[in-house]
Amino acid sequence: MRGLLQKIRYEIQWSVVWFSLGLMLVMGLLTALLPKVLGNIHEVFDRLPLIKPLITALLGVDPGDQISSGLSQAFLWTHPTVLSLIWAHELMYCSRIPAAEVDRGTADFLLCLPVSRLKIFVAETVGWMVSGMVILSGGLIGHFIASSFVHPEMRLAPIDAFRVLVNLAALYLAVGGFAFLISACSDRRGRAIGIVFALLLLSFLLNFLAQFQEWAKFIAWLSVMEYYRPAIIIRAGEFPAADVVTLLILTVVFWCSSLLILQRRSICTV
Repeated sequence: MRGLLQKIRYEIQWSVVWFSLGLMLVMGLLTALLPKVLGNIHEVFDRLPLIKPLITALLGVDPGDQISSGLSQAFLWTHPTVLSLIWAHELMYCSRIPAAEVDRGTADFLLCLPVSRLKIFVAETVGWMVSGMVILSGGLIGHFIASSFVHPEMRLAPIDAFRVLVNLAALYLAVGGFAFLISACSDRRGRAIGIVFALLLLSFLLNFLAQFQEWAKFIAWLSVMEYYRPAIIIRAGEFPAADVVTLLILTVVFWCSSLLILQRRSICTV
């Protein structure tokens, strides 16, 4: 197991470093700039009415005619750049086993090692969770550093930041678990990444359509973004227990299904 973890660390260490630094920089910039940019958002709403439904879809609540300081801080946690960085790491990492190994012809060598497929998958899972913790921690550090330079009224309370971070971590686990499942069923890394990416885009699209269409509201529970709503967390001041539990249940189901498929399927690069 130690050898597998060392192999994983060697293969992903620099990508994790760059993703962590990137998320730290983005979160820092958004924390410092969004309250100023969104302060005059009512003028943008008047000129471009389509912007309001887009922001409502990201926040999960109607911001009204003016975005408060709390909602402006919630917006940075759902900003497409933030989610894209986190999900890009997941799509790259979780498509490693077995899709990437089969795709580049190294699956035979890996599976010939004197370790079971269970140990390989558990080692990959440990690497996925640890790397995710490092990247999310980088984003949180960037947020807190930038918060020290903004007006106190525009800062997000640490307890609210913790609640949002826990919800984001649960979202990270659910998306990664699904990516593991698609990878376990695939022989091509590009195909696995494409399927997960397409479904994530559909989640955003469903959230957007739910602002206009009743039928979309009826099936909004199918969107993963339905269970990650920082604006509601900050506005209510409560821990999103139901959403976190739902995401964790999905994670367990996806992870167990991935392991079952990986153990039973025939893997050959010839």
